[in-house]
Amino acid sequence: QAQLVESGGGLVQPGESLRLSCAATERIFKLYVMGWYRQAPEKRRELVASITTGSVTNYASSVRGRFTISRDNASHMVYLQMNNLKPEDTAVYYCNAADPFTDADYWGQGTQVTVSS
Repeated sequence: QAQLVESGGGLVQPGESLRLSCAATERIFKLYVMGWYRQAPEKRRELVASITTGSVTNYASSVRGRFTISRDNASHMVYLQMNNLKPEDTAVYYCNAADPFTDADYWGQGTQVTVSS
């Protein structure tokens, strides 16, 4: 059983918006810090945004003010609302769940986001 399942990627033009969704199992959602990472071609995977079980958020400077991470406790979903997308946001986006007390973490399968005119 997949622990994390992403959806919502696609091809958009600069300035447009997308929302990514990540479905987590109940156990992971209630205990782990949830985050979104991205990896562009020939670049290292980087943290985009994270949210704790207490809904404390953290953003990469490159997306702050444009992206919003949120969580729905009833449905065990994590979302990444991406506004004013830029070509440099093009990457495979991965949902991540990290245990705040150990090195354990889980990854989703990734979803492609392409921003191009």
